Amino acid sequence: MILKFMKKRYYKRKKRGPVVSRKVEYDGITFASGLEKYMYVALKNANIRAKYEGETFVLLNGFHFDNEAYERQSNSKGLFKNRGSKRVLPIKYTPDFIGKNFIIETKGRPNESFPMRWKLFKRLVTQQFPNYTLFKPQNQKECDQVVKILESQPSI
Repeated sequence: MILKFMKKRYYKRKKRGPVVSRKVEYDGITFASGLEKYMYVALKNANIRAKYEGETFVLLNGFHFDNEAYERQSNSKGLFKNRGSKRVLPIKYTPDFIGKNFIIETKGRPNESFPMRWKLFKRLVTQQFPNYTLFKPQNQKECDQVVKILESQPSI
């Protein structure tokens, strides 16, 4: 009697890194993702006017950091380096679509900084654009729902 031992193979799952979406070109516009293109086409077919990435908002102004700050550099193999006494850049946000009284941010799988930026952006909208409605569709079905909601509003 011959016994055959089968080796169990264990495959390591590849670690998932940040989401990298494919750029898509349509109507001479380069969209950051297929979902943005889908939203653009849906708005266009419904005759809803919206500007794609029409405006960038400053969520937090830049400033000069005068103190010392010792931080590890990615290319210095764990060595600390003084990264203080430098200008810290502002935090900016560019929503995907801006219309007359609405803003749409299509977001399939958000990166790790998105939730913080989204909260800061909501705060800015509350202060500067109180009559605007925000939409954040995450798939094509939700994009279609956004279009239906916008079509039902009298002032598009």
